[in-house]
Amino acid sequence: MEKSQEYRIFSDIIKNEYKRERKMFSRYACRSSECIRLKEEKIPDRINVRPAFFHDADRIIHSKAYTRYIDKTQVFSFFDNDHITHRVLHVQLVSKIARMIGRCLKLNEDLIEAIALAHDLGHVPYGHDGERYLNSICQKKNLGCFCHNAQSVKFLMELEKNGRGLNLSLQVLDGVLAHNGEILQSHYEPQRDKTFAQFLDEYNKCFTDKKFSAKITPMTLEGCVVRISDIIAYIGRDIEDAITLRLISREEIPDDVREVLGDTNSLIINSLTSDIILNSYEKPYLCISDRIYEALQKLMEFNYTRIYKNPSIKDEDSKLRNMFSVLYEKYYQQLMSGDRSAEIYRDFLDSYDPAYFEKYHTQGMEGRIVIDYISGMTDRYFNDCFTKFIIPKKFGKNILS
Repeated sequence: MEKSQEYRIFSDIIKNEYKRERKMFSRYACRSSECIRLKEEKIPDRINVRPAFFHDADRIIHSKAYTRYIDKTQVFSFFDNDHITHRVLHVQLVSKIARMIGRCLKLNEDLIEAIALAHDLGHVPYGHDGERYLNSICQKKNLGCFCHNAQSVKFLMELEKNGRGLNLSLQVLDGVLAHNGEILQSHYEPQRDKTFAQFLDEYNKCFTDKKFSAKITPMTLEGCVVRISDIIAYIGRDIEDAITLRLISREEIPDDVREVLGDTNSLIINSLTSDIILNSYEKPYLCISDRIYEALQKLMEFNYTRIYKNPSIKDEDSKLRNMFSVLYEKYYQQLMSGDRSAEIYRDFLDSYDPAYFEKYHTQGMEGRIVIDYISGMTDRYFNDCFTKFIIPKKFGKNILS
């Protein structure tokens, strides 16, 4: 096929895609033509056969941070059961639920998918427990604070591709930063006029004020959909996992919640998504009815009391906290020694652009490099690193015997 014919075909495909979005999307949706990037692409979005946010989702899936989802804790760290949720499944569930809501509301599913798949990339080994320990270290060492949603953005914008970042769109990065699935609202309305400068200001504040991330509002309705879908994806699934592990029984779910939402993950998802779609259709915001909202609040309280703070899954807390502390101190010593054969150089820093080290060295915050290294570890790699430092190694057979 001649180049001119190839160009004409791809040009038609791109034009048809823009027409489809104009015709099919809600007037409140974010179209591909609205994509904002810090840097121009080699192939500009307007002439790329892959729509802008579809392209972002591709980059996320092919990132190193995404591959590490496979061995990261969702809720239950110390149970030997292959049928409970890990982080990789959670993000897929968020994506599926959010795309279904988005399709019904005629929103941009490519943007929704990209935000959903990337939203938890910054989660550290051992989930929210690990996040608390890293935040404690940051505060103790005067390194600011740590929150996983900002760290997710950091991997995408600063750490991937050996420190060059992925050049994702503002809309995707903003949706990831603003996802905060621990905060429930009855009404979600986007801040549509957000600029890259405003986003970067919010991003930087997340590293100095632990509570600031709770104040961030997504700039797109698609970002709002992912935010509520994060809750929908984990609330019933965590109950099913807890029942599988015999931490709770289904009968313990409060009766008034069961009557409104149901008592299985499937029923809970259906009740919540149906209510959001019905109350948000053709509106510039998302809305949950009072009845469903009150039931969801009670269910979240039940989960926090009976599952997330259950004493039987907190028995190892002191050991885990010590592991984070030991690894931080060991890697900080390696970093400051300048020994290029040390693990933190060999397995992490040596592959990065020197500007990454200089940024934190100039600020006297080299410890933040250690935080980045640890936060990117899987549970298994974290355990292996700790074992290397603590457990004496064998030197083979005793040749004198």
